[in-house]
Order: sequence, then C-alpha cells, then structure tokens
Amino acid sequence: MNERHVTFRSGDLTLEGLIYVPAGNAAAPAAVVCHPHPAYGGSMDNNVVEAILDAMWQLGYATLRFNFRGVGASEGAYGGGEGEGDDAAAAVGFLTRQSGVSAAGAVLAGYSFGAMVALVTGLRMAEVARVVAVALPVSMTPSAVAAAPKPVLLVSGDRDSYSPVAGLRSLTKGLGKSARLEIVPGADHFFGGFEAALSGAIVAALGGR
Repeated sequence: MNERHVTFRSGDLTLEGLIYVPAGNAAAPAAVVCHPHPAYGGSMDNNVVEAILDAMWQLGYATLRFNFRGVGASEGAYGGGEGEGDDAAAAVGFLTRQSGVSAAGAVLAGYSFGAMVALVTGLRMAEVARVVAVALPVSMTPSAVAAAPKPVLLVSGDRDSYSPVAGLRSLTKGLGKSARLEIVPGADHFFGGFEAALSGAIVAALGGR
C-alpha cells in the first residue's frame, strides 16, 4: 500500500508516522498500530506491525503506524508506558481527523509492548471501538485491567513464552464476553515465517466487524 510520511503532536512532542487512506467515496474506518518495546529496538518498521497493517488493509481500514516518543525521528524519550499511551491516543485523534477517515469504529492495535499500550489505552478511549492485541506480554499487563466494555481480540502463537496460552486464556476470561483469543499454531513471539497466518487470523476474526 502507498503509505505517506506524516508528523503529528503528542502533547509538546512531534511524532512521526506512516499513514494510508484508501481511495473511495465512503469514509474508511481507522486503525492505529503500536510497535514493540522501544528499549529493545522496537519501531514501526517491524514484521508483525506490517502483518497487522496487511490485515487492516484487507478489511478496508485507513491506517497509521507511528514511532513512539524517542524512537526514530519522534521527539522525546521513553515514557515508561504511560507516555506511550498518550502517544497512542494522539495517533487515534490524528488519524480520525483526516479527510476520508471515519471518526467512528476506530481500532487500536499493537504488538508485544505495543499490545499492552493498545489494550490499556484503547479500553479507556471512547473513540476506540475495538482493540487488537498481538503477542500481549501477560506479565507486563496491569492487573487493574478489568472487564472490557468493547470487543478485544487477542492473537498469539502457541510457542510464545512471553504470551503463554494459559495466561492469555485467563486474561481473556477476565476481560469477559467481548474478548476473543486466537492462537496461531507454530508461531513464537516474533512470528517469523508466520506473518501471513497472523494476518489471516485477524482478517477472519474481524471480517464480520
């Protein structure tokens, strides 16, 4: 897809991202994708981020991937998760204000650390209709996360030691009936060689919206 480089504000900081808005007469729903942990080399240029984007493009979404504060050309420094939540919220606001993008039905998605940010931030944002959390690190997820008032899709590989299936099943149960867990057989935390399977699982789960 033909993404273009953009910048937007998160508080006093300027962040960079890549945006795609499909051509057409109808306003497309929005999907923002958050990348893995900045302290471990995470950025928007990531195979799993791209697999999530591919799924959202297949479903007709406008998308924005972006670098958290302190990553790439984004200003600032690592914010301990809270600052990155502010960045994710700012990204949703920026994308849904674009021409050709609907303000309703937004998805906030993320991978690994980005999945935790997406879950915590997305559940509290009225503008976000659905959360997609890929390879959510169970140990990093705040215990305060309670029953979800909106649909949550959790996707993980069955060989992911950071996101063990048993822990994810327990979390899914705690999130309630609006949560759904999809497991990609054979995939570990990094989904190397399983990118298409990941995209397919997301498309299949969200196809009915």
